Amino acid sequence: MKIQNEIRKLANKEIAKKSARFSKTGKGEYGYGDIFLGVRTPVVRKMAKDNIGLNLTDVKKLIKSKYHEERLLGLVILTNKYGKTKSEDEKERLYQIYIKHFKYINCWDLVDVTCPHIVGKHLMDKDRSILYTWAKSNHLWTKRIAMITNWWLVRKGDLNEVYKISEILLNDEHDLIHKAVGWMLREAAKKNMVKTEKFLKKHYKDMPRTMLRYAIEKFPEVKRQRYLKGLV
Repeated sequence: MKIQNEIRKLANKEIAKKSARFSKTGKGEYGYGDIFLGVRTPVVRKMAKDNIGLNLTDVKKLIKSKYHEERLLGLVILTNKYGKTKSEDEKERLYQIYIKHFKYINCWDLVDVTCPHIVGKHLMDKDRSILYTWAKSNHLWTKRIAMITNWWLVRKGDLNEVYKISEILLNDEHDLIHKAVGWMLREAAKKNMVKTEKFLKKHYKDMPRTMLRYAIEKFPEVKRQRYLKGLV
């Protein structure tokens, strides 16, 4: 495939090594087995923008690639297509492609860059019960998708799911879920501090420390310290 040849020509071994370390690809780590070409994300985004017309068969081939940057390229092209189309049928088609390829959306950047802009947008005016199924999954990245999808919803002032999904994931063992929940609660606080603090006051003593720190990161220092010391 032409686009694969193009991105592989940009491969850089030193960048690939750094990316592999950063994305925890060692044995027993969350990214174990992932392979990097060594192409920077802004370059991948530019390629995606230039190739938005790529047919969906080839987009799916990219998403299934063993190379991280090719999966990112395919997912960003899919995301860009979703953002451009006006057809509800086409949006549904693109959304279905995305959710059927969860097994390949297997790193935090692949999730965070794409899921709010496809899943979040798509579910704005639709039933969202699928988010609760995903949140209860045994698959790390499916759970993160359930949480990070809220980024789009919260941005639009819709807080209906963020606290409920957060509650499901409060006791999750993985650091990347702690960070995701904390991040979305931080975003929710920007939209409605009263509701978010009501949630935090109920749960903050039981939250993993990382989750709490992310959630209260933008609070005034005095209030932040009170939460950290358990004095709220």
